[in-house]
Amino acid sequence: MSTIHRIVYAFGHRTLPAVAANKIQTNPLIRKMSAASSTSTSAVLATESFSKGLIIINRPKALNAINLEMVRKIYKHLRKCETSKSLVIIKGTGDKSFCAGGDVRAIVEQGPTEESKSFFREEYTTNALIGNYKIPYIALIDGIVMGGGVGLSVHGKYRVATERTLFAMPETAIGLFPDVGGSHFLPRLEGKLGLYLGLTGQRLKGDDVLKAGVATHYCESAKLSKLEQDLLNCGDSEEVPDILQKYHKPTAKDFLLKPHLEQINKCFTAECVEEIIENLQKDGSEWANKTLETLGKMSPLALKVTFHQLELGGKLSLMQCLKMEYRMVVRHLQKSDFKEGVRALLIDKDQKPKWLIPRLEDISDEFVLEYFKKLPDTEELKL
Repeated sequence: MSTIHRIVYAFGHRTLPAVAANKIQTNPLIRKMSAASSTSTSAVLATESFSKGLIIINRPKALNAINLEMVRKIYKHLRKCETSKSLVIIKGTGDKSFCAGGDVRAIVEQGPTEESKSFFREEYTTNALIGNYKIPYIALIDGIVMGGGVGLSVHGKYRVATERTLFAMPETAIGLFPDVGGSHFLPRLEGKLGLYLGLTGQRLKGDDVLKAGVATHYCESAKLSKLEQDLLNCGDSEEVPDILQKYHKPTAKDFLLKPHLEQINKCFTAECVEEIIENLQKDGSEWANKTLETLGKMSPLALKVTFHQLELGGKLSLMQCLKMEYRMVVRHLQKSDFKEGVRALLIDKDQKPKWLIPRLEDISDEFVLEYFKKLPDTEELKL
């Protein structure tokens, strides 16, 4: 089992930084929050003290994976901070993970219940809020950032990666699709890079996350606490760009995928997934063969649904994308490879999923389009 499959959607505390002789340190609410964060069992820690907002995803033993209760706490705090604070910082406890995604095991075991639908509905609503946030939103994406963790970061104005950042959208491996607004941000990456990442679940590490366009800044993890302190102590939000730029020190190395960008653009420029497969077979390189092997492990249905999703998403707003994705996920809860993918990779871990339709060529366009049809008006995502 690959690393990405072990950590996809899996479930030392880090306290607030000590700040020497300044107004943050003297604020009693900040001091109280700092002390509590080292012992608190709350899965989301949040402070509203002074003029800044801070959210800490505090579930380190579960790689800071999120559930419905956590989503609700994050959303509530974001709404409150938007009208009362000058900026918001969000980060994860520990140095392993910002947020590894959502508790999909619990979701598929529940089935298409109101609670499982509520998780996605409220998660996507939170993604929409972040994408339209009125004050600076700064995500410190130190460690694993996948699935739901991407949704809590990528739509914000600032995303700060470190050398420990590990990004991926690996949903096709579990019979799902790159949601949380994946249909919006992936098609807007350079060339066909987003489609490649969405179909293959390719991992990106460190400042490759920046060079791909997923992160906006890169800071060494050893300096992340100092960056956070400076942001919490800045006079107003207009100082945020300069502070981030001060710590922005990307490496000089080339983007990991730079040698293959031309191949990605050529092979993934296609009218359907089958054509991508044919292009890779014609290419015949070691990279193409490895990509074929990777795609061969993914749910054929998820590949076709994702291809159509990203094709549509490139022409839609974030709000439209999230509404579309909610329709898709409700139908995936009802009938798809989602449950079987989670079983094979995360529950039984036999790595032998029995896909609903094993061959790409047996999946009709009509069947794929069923996942995109409108829900009854009372069930549609309201944003």
